[in-house]
Amino acid sequence: MTTTLLRRDGLGAGTPAPTVGDHVRDYLARVRGGDLGSLPAVIGLTVLCLAFATVRPVFFSAANFANLFTQGAAVTVIAMGLIFVLLLGEIDLSAGFASGVCATVLANVLSVLGYPWYVAVLAAIGTGVLIGLTIGFLVAKVGIPSFLVSLAGFLAFQGIVLLLMKEGTNISIDNQVIIAIENNYVPPAIGWLLAGVAVAGYGAVQFLRHRNRATRGLVTEPVAVVAARVAGLALLLGCAVHVLNQERSINTAISSTRGMPVVVPLIGALLVFWTFVLNRTAYGRHLYAVGGNPEAARRAGINVDRLKISAFVICSSMAAVGGIIAASKDRSVDPNTGGSNVLLYAVGAAVIGGTSLFGGKGRMIHAVLGGAVVAVIINGMGLLDLSSGLKYTSTGLVLLLAAGVDALSRRRSVATGTR
Repeated sequence: MTTTLLRRDGLGAGTPAPTVGDHVRDYLARVRGGDLGSLPAVIGLTVLCLAFATVRPVFFSAANFANLFTQGAAVTVIAMGLIFVLLLGEIDLSAGFASGVCATVLANVLSVLGYPWYVAVLAAIGTGVLIGLTIGFLVAKVGIPSFLVSLAGFLAFQGIVLLLMKEGTNISIDNQVIIAIENNYVPPAIGWLLAGVAVAGYGAVQFLRHRNRATRGLVTEPVAVVAARVAGLALLLGCAVHVLNQERSINTAISSTRGMPVVVPLIGALLVFWTFVLNRTAYGRHLYAVGGNPEAARRAGINVDRLKISAFVICSSMAAVGGIIAASKDRSVDPNTGGSNVLLYAVGAAVIGGTSLFGGKGRMIHAVLGGAVVAVIINGMGLLDLSSGLKYTSTGLVLLLAAGVDALSRRRSVATGTR
């Protein structure tokens, strides 16, 4: 017996509901048309993990698994902010050192001036907002290309960090709240609770969306596909929490190390929040519209200048959060905080995850997937005791490959009329 969905508007009444096979064929058609989404990042992440685990089985140990989260946290958060700018077809080369400036402000307010941690955090994020307003104004209102503005910021912020650090001093952070972000762990029971809430929330959103589309007579995914997606998330989170809840301390008589790092639910909360902003708000729709065609968006009544400024504000604010996480991991701030390869890894994470450099295409999950790929490369090569030269070369080749896939998929989309 064929299941049917009857449209309330009378159009297409009695049309059979899509089957799982229809959904698979439609997905494959989109892939052939150039809509790859996160597929390359997922495949790359899987291949890298299997390759490193084959050569060094310790890669899949509970201790190393936890290290992956803490090593890639700051880069992932900065990449989240960069996605807002990349969606507009812009770039922010100053995000790395902006995170360093904000981390330095945090350290000075916290350790030098002696204010409470929440005042220091607000000061750091406020600094990020000010940086974003400045860059966004110069790009949107003055008309200077974002490449040049952010390149100037990249150079200037290095000097600001040095000035705030008294030309090279190191500021230690001993506040336990800040240190806990990267160095403390969620109790195992709370980890299971958070995973359960995440799966339940995701399942509720997916099934409510399915029901609403069916009620309005719109084409829906098969229920089996929705259920499989929720079950896949449950399996993934269940395995992750199980591994992270294992004892990782060498000497349990002195201390116990169990549970997921505190930074994991923090990144999860940021992922949910910004995904909601991009997918379920008018602001997110306008962002994609401007990235796809700025002139058409302007003629449709969208304030393009204001949108650009807000995107740079979000980018720099997330850079500030990334700087706070980096300061927590190191328990200190020095002139190298936010420098070196932080920016390159953050941009690489966004692009490797599936965000287009040409604007108009990207999701928040891309930052998480790309950050995971970058963390796996760095971690795995460290376990193999390879040189820094090989690490940089390999990461650069992966980034080049991701950019190439993006360019080819975009060309394919234009050729097939799917964009």
